[in-house]
Amino acid sequence: MNENNVDFSIEDLGKCSIPSPIIMSTVTGEKMINYVQDDFFSRLSIRVKPGPQPHVKKNQILQRAGPRELIYFTPAHVHAGIVSCGGLCPGINNVIRAIVRCLWHRYGVTRISGIRYGYRGFLPESQISTLQLNPGEVDDIHKIGGTLLGSARGGGDTSKIVDTIEKLNLNMLFTIGGDGTQKGALQIAEEIEKRRLKIAVVGIPKTVDNDFSLIDRSFGFNTAVDKAVEVVSAAHMEASSAINGIGLVKVMGRESGYIAACTALASHEVNFVLIPEVPFDLDGPNGFLTHLEKRIKKSQHAVIIVAEGAMQDKLLTEKTHDASGNLKLADVGTYLRDRINKHFDDIHMEVNLKYIDPSYAIRSAPASPSDSVYCERLGNAAVHAAMAGKTKLIIGLVNNKFVHLPIKSVIAQRNYVDPKASLWRDTLEATLQPVLMVNV
Repeated sequence: MNENNVDFSIEDLGKCSIPSPIIMSTVTGEKMINYVQDDFFSRLSIRVKPGPQPHVKKNQILQRAGPRELIYFTPAHVHAGIVSCGGLCPGINNVIRAIVRCLWHRYGVTRISGIRYGYRGFLPESQISTLQLNPGEVDDIHKIGGTLLGSARGGGDTSKIVDTIEKLNLNMLFTIGGDGTQKGALQIAEEIEKRRLKIAVVGIPKTVDNDFSLIDRSFGFNTAVDKAVEVVSAAHMEASSAINGIGLVKVMGRESGYIAACTALASHEVNFVLIPEVPFDLDGPNGFLTHLEKRIKKSQHAVIIVAEGAMQDKLLTEKTHDASGNLKLADVGTYLRDRINKHFDDIHMEVNLKYIDPSYAIRSAPASPSDSVYCERLGNAAVHAAMAGKTKLIIGLVNNKFVHLPIKSVIAQRNYVDPKASLWRDTLEATLQPVLMVNV
């Protein structure tokens, strides 16, 4: 992303003039937490060189998240809505819980509606009732996976969605979801603005693939890696216990191979990582199958991780999309399984391959402790932003600081594993696989 062309200014609904019910300090140095001021920023880039530093431009700083001294909405008048969209992801319930508890306990907001089954829950033809939320309803939901509100892909008529938002008399909407969800949130916010309504729209980034641009990570990613490591351990045990054993594990990662790369680094038991960002050939003297054969002959077993989006340029014969607008992928896992078995059959070499696809088990798992902490803080920050009348934004962690990011900036492009950067270099060092498996 060309940072010079990005506007990181945050839109708001108007002047904040209502004292916050949250009591904090306005004096620096007191032994009490301070409010966050709107002119409190973090740098987008932390890269520096020795010597005098250039002036920090507006497009290089991000507004810090947190509670403000003055807020926009009168808490007693607020009706908040929460919606979760797209596929499941560890931590959705944690975010819902954090939003509800912060609204209720910190601001005194007691009208909170859960919109069920994604944006479809707004459509009159769906005839889906809302779920009234309170601390008692959500106190224990962080212990289970999935989402209390249900989820669905796709949306529908933005105008109809905003009609329902008006009928529900919502003052703020929290959208928990990935790229497609936040694109929908921006369209909803723009329709709200067109109608001159005072409704805040705040997004919380959800994708196990970790492919949101700008932010350090999206929630659910750490849990996905934790669970994938457990699967890789099982695959390694199977492979190392069999004659010429091969463990093949497919993990999520439509366009970004973060889960695959980080799982390999965490497990120390992976010999090959295949991701969408790094092309590879199957056949030929420098192809993957040749290197796999060498590994088996040398060590009598191998473990492979493949991201679901790998090899799609070779496997997809036609492009179709799901309700969220995502490209429907070919199954690279089963394809590789069959090609590996055929290769070793052709050279009359016995192998015992075990193929594991834990994708749905991983994404439906409860959040790990590290993700639970992250989700709690994301939910709280989202509430503080909405109560201050900020809109069209996503809460994100950038350089380990919680900040407000314009939705349009975050969805402008995806985040990818850079084959020239340190994460992939460290992955290669962990696996000892060739830098490139491409025939020249």
